[in-house]
Amino acid sequence: MRQLNVGSPAKGKYNRRVYFAYSVLLSVALVLSAPWWLLQMVRHGKYRAGLRERLGFIPERKRDTANLETVWIHAVSVGEVLAVTHLVEELKTRLRGWRIVVSTTTDTGQRLARQRFGEKDVFYLPLDLAFAVRPYLRALRPKLLVLAESEFWPNLLHEAKTFGAAVAVVNARVSDRSLPRYLRYRGLLRRVMQNVDAFLAQSDEDARRLVAMGAPAERVQLGGNLKFEVKLPARSPIVDRFANALHHGQLTPIIVAGSTLQGEEEMLLASFLAVLASFPASLMVLAPRHPERFMAVASLLDTSGLPWQRRSQWDGQSLPVGGVLLLDTIGELAALYQFADVAFVGGSLVPKGGHNVLEVAQYGVPILVGPYTENFRDIVGILLQADALTVVTPETLTPTMLTLLADEGTRKNLGGNAQGMMQSQQGATERTLEALLALAGMAHPAHIPETRP
Repeated sequence: MRQLNVGSPAKGKYNRRVYFAYSVLLSVALVLSAPWWLLQMVRHGKYRAGLRERLGFIPERKRDTANLETVWIHAVSVGEVLAVTHLVEELKTRLRGWRIVVSTTTDTGQRLARQRFGEKDVFYLPLDLAFAVRPYLRALRPKLLVLAESEFWPNLLHEAKTFGAAVAVVNARVSDRSLPRYLRYRGLLRRVMQNVDAFLAQSDEDARRLVAMGAPAERVQLGGNLKFEVKLPARSPIVDRFANALHHGQLTPIIVAGSTLQGEEEMLLASFLAVLASFPASLMVLAPRHPERFMAVASLLDTSGLPWQRRSQWDGQSLPVGGVLLLDTIGELAALYQFADVAFVGGSLVPKGGHNVLEVAQYGVPILVGPYTENFRDIVGILLQADALTVVTPETLTPTMLTLLADEGTRKNLGGNAQGMMQSQQGATERTLEALLALAGMAHPAHIPETRP
């Protein structure tokens, strides 16, 4: 039996009190917020899927008794799943005979993860309570737990270390919005971060912030941004049908507005009406970020006076000339960016921090974002420095879009700069992979205790 290093008895008692207090507070918060969660389930169907898994019930597909070494990777939502995709593929190649499993928090992330990694190896992250986390640790017996970006769940990290797993945080970042809150609770967070064996930071600034928050400096290293190594999506059936429809309808130019949030669609449609005055055969692909908003955006299009078509009801034939294709599906946006003459990435004209622009950059397409991009400050900063991205405001959105659509040379320069920047940022996956393989090699086989202290 492996002897766990738990420190002095007094320290062990203090740790138990801290985690017990955290668990009580989290339980109280869940109970008090239960009406809101139930309302979301009833109104939007959110959080209903995977509810049993979140509560610690192991799905039948994971009741695998094979004695396999396991790496458990947690990727919160779509962005994190995209970021770890190449890493997962490389781990499967390097760790032959191991089991690589992926958990997510959101439904959209779960769907994408199942598409990319297979249903058997994907599940919902359990609630950060010991009774929900422990069944997964017993079933999976992970030798290595990998968390993407900034997921510091106290009970999950504590229980994973107790069960003998090595723990890493990859693609680690600390946003401007999160940093003050983390620093406020630095005393408690330092204790939580002691359970992490390696932090792979996206940038030097993220590394400094992690140390300021309480991460042991000797465990923090620069890994780079995994999102820069986005692989082109597998060829989707929509690509050929969309290309044929554009050709036969002689639709041009094409504007793709992806991951939009409430308040942005109105501005984008107003700009598109101005575009039509100069480019009457134009098409806009409009992709709301959240599926529960598809109906609201459809209602907005009904009142816009524009011809429009739902992707879910599109027969693959003609597209609305001078109109809008509402992309009310999951997983097709990335492939459609390649057709754009100009692309707008949402969550940035409203103060929500923006979304990932690299799915556009890989195709060499000119990128527009609003002023609120703090969630991806490093990526946006590098693109701006390379003259590969344009920041607009609600007032400058329309004139900027019209200028770009009228100037093919500028569009080519912006797109070419974006592709060049993507190539210059390669290497994050290999650095991260080397660190994880070292941890997997040093970690002892997980000891699964029969009883709990």
